Amino acid sequence: MDPRIAWFQPEQRGPANSLWMQIWETTQGLGNLYFNNNCNTGGLSSTSSLSPKKNINGTLDFIPLEANNNHNNRSSLGRGSAGGQVCSRVSGVSGHPNKRKRDNKASTYGFNSSLETGGCGYTGTPWKVKNYSEGILGLHEEINDFYKHMSPRAEEERMRMEVVDRIERVIKDLWPTADVQVFGSFSTGLYLPTSDIDLVVFGNWENLPLWTLEEALRKKNVTDENSIKVLDKATVPIIKLTDFRTEVKVDISFNVKNGVKAALLIKDYKKKYPVLPKLVLVLKQFLLQRDLNEVFTGGIGSYSLFLMAVSFLQLHYREDACSPNANVGVLLIEFFELYGRHFNYLKTGIRIKDGGSYVAKDEFQKNTDLYRPSMLFIEDPLAPDNDVGRSSYGVLQVKQAFDYAYVVLNHAVSPIAKYYPNNESESILGRIIRVTQEVAEYRDWITKLWGPQSQNEPALNGMFSQYYCESRHGLRSNEVIVSVFEGISFNKARFKIGHLYYVLSSLGSKVICRSVKCDCYLIDLKHMVLPLFVHVLLL
Repeated sequence: MDPRIAWFQPEQRGPANSLWMQIWETTQGLGNLYFNNNCNTGGLSSTSSLSPKKNINGTLDFIPLEANNNHNNRSSLGRGSAGGQVCSRVSGVSGHPNKRKRDNKASTYGFNSSLETGGCGYTGTPWKVKNYSEGILGLHEEINDFYKHMSPRAEEERMRMEVVDRIERVIKDLWPTADVQVFGSFSTGLYLPTSDIDLVVFGNWENLPLWTLEEALRKKNVTDENSIKVLDKATVPIIKLTDFRTEVKVDISFNVKNGVKAALLIKDYKKKYPVLPKLVLVLKQFLLQRDLNEVFTGGIGSYSLFLMAVSFLQLHYREDACSPNANVGVLLIEFFELYGRHFNYLKTGIRIKDGGSYVAKDEFQKNTDLYRPSMLFIEDPLAPDNDVGRSSYGVLQVKQAFDYAYVVLNHAVSPIAKYYPNNESESILGRIIRVTQEVAEYRDWITKLWGPQSQNEPALNGMFSQYYCESRHGLRSNEVIVSVFEGISFNKARFKIGHLYYVLSSLGSKVICRSVKCDCYLIDLKHMVLPLFVHVLLL
């Protein structure tokens, strides 16, 4: 077992566990993957006995990964665990200029250390709220619950639409005739809570205006210089950024038509294979938490993964595999077995056109003028000359992870598994997939700000007044458009200023208007009249 892609299972924990880990880490030289787990409850703190070692000069002899390099907006808005308990992973150095950044909230690197220290009581399986049947049927039931829990919520979609509107306004200010379209997982509905948004801008330019848009996005405070980068040398030049207010990641490309077409293709296959969304969402979470989901770092992108899953179902030897009532647990294990053990990456490619088939790489190269096919060769159904998997140079590491998942799940659903300790209460899917506490808190924060309105709220038909917004989180000065709002009500009523949504909630004699980054206090509640105008000042 490689702790970089796995964690200890319940039956593997015992007296020899810590000793084996120390030996493994020493031989592999993984001291730099140290994670220090802290649990703070009130004024008490409990720290792992494993602490960073210092050299003779008193400085750390390695640079630990930073547990969270995001803006940490949510903590300042009252985010936290029930009962006041806060669990965090803290790096051993602060402010080091060469410190590696770890900005994947879903990453389970260092999860073994969390298990050893108790993990502050968080299990990492929030979808599991009941005990399931034994064996493969139980895995099927659990995957269904995982899919329901991790599927996009209405408030998550509202938040993402706000991000799209904010970026689109910047683009329209620069090029009024430009056309901005959404594609990728946000368009198809197959996105995870921390998935990025893919945008494509259509317009007429002699040279792609990557740097022009990058500068405009920074000046408009959509992002900052540490959260945006231009990949102008990539096969498809893009701008990658993290939205300043919501921490949502966005990829922006120019004049790439296949992205929008691919989204339509995915929607068609979702209708054809009803089990596909469940299978794909589990696989995306599996790769995401192991940092194997980014193409530019050698992993398997969402489009490649989707085509692999389609090919798997197309060529499945059982006709009922595509049935809406198919056992998703069986399909998941078979997927891991195929691409983790049996698929010949050296000689075989994937084609999903005309019902799907495998293609010999040698024959394909003879019949085309293309370069030698990549290790993961997937023929693009929208452009047969395009190899979708050509940038996935780390596919063998993905293969290793798939193989591991096959072994773990195969043992977990075997008859002998009923003799494992706490078998009834332990999660089968949780042996290969966990949702980090950071992701769970992020979703709670989204629900708090963009969630549904309370059903028992007194109506507020409208008001004419001036709001004073006190920035508590370093929000830069900004102008907000005067706008009409109507039909709003307490508590957590939403109104729109320009393209931005704000939330009203009562607090004594005041009304708090919460945007993502700002607390706004109503000056006077007594002069309430019919709907007119609202003027908001962001200082």
